[in-house]
Amino acid sequence: MDSIAEHAGVSKATIYRWWATKEALALDALYYEWTAPRADPPDTGTLRGDLLALLRPWVRVVRTRPYAAVIGTFITKAHTDPAFATEYVARLVRPRRDRARAVFERAIERGEIPAVVKIDVALDLLYGALYHRLLHGHARLTDGFVSDVVDMTLHGATAAAGRPS
Repeated sequence: MDSIAEHAGVSKATIYRWWATKEALALDALYYEWTAPRADPPDTGTLRGDLLALLRPWVRVVRTRPYAAVIGTFITKAHTDPAFATEYVARLVRPRRDRARAVFERAIERGEIPAVVKIDVALDLLYGALYHRLLHGHARLTDGFVSDVVDMTLHGATAAAGRPS
């Protein structure tokens, strides 16, 4: 908080007046960097292309800074502070999922995938794999990995859509 106040040319008290905790300040910063209102989700003409155009730029951004530590802190805080959890989901989780959901819904409208595809499950598969690598750091988060995750998710989603529940 000291360095932020110094960089902004204000007192530390001013920073705390606007953000009660470091997590709240970081949440706002990431909100504006990652999910502030943007143009409509990409429309490349295919679901695969749209997902790659949506996910690859985000992966490139998260590779540029120590975002894993920040997200890990957010997740920990969200599990101990219900008010923060609500803000975290509303400002970081839901906007990313909503953009990806729109891509799936557009693919359904085009007839590219069946309407019975479980979009929420597909979103969990996509983001779950990306966040898993980001948070655990056991392997690099690359464009190739994004392609593999998108391909496997789409294959699984369309195969599952053809099966009875």
